[in-house]
Amino acid sequence: MGIIGWIVLGLVAGAIAKAILPGTQGGGWIITLILGVVGALLGGFLGSVLFNVGLGGFFDITTWLLAIGGAIIVLLIYGLVTRGSRRA
Repeated sequence: MGIIGWIVLGLVAGAIAKAILPGTQGGGWIITLILGVVGALLGGFLGSVLFNVGLGGFFDITTWLLAIGGAIIVLLIYGLVTRGSRRA
């Protein structure tokens, strides 16, 4: 998968993760993209370590599920880290 595939995968996975998790996460599409790409990498790593399944091609459902799962984990961590920096 090329760099454009990683960018699209990260943006979509990050957007789906933000849609699944309720709340007011800050950041625009750049933060969503970064969280999604980091989440895809984390999901691929965890999938290969825990389930012996890694990231495949762009159109592989396993790749998308691992990327979305990893993005949800990264979004939860991002929410915990930035919780105190938001103003009410």
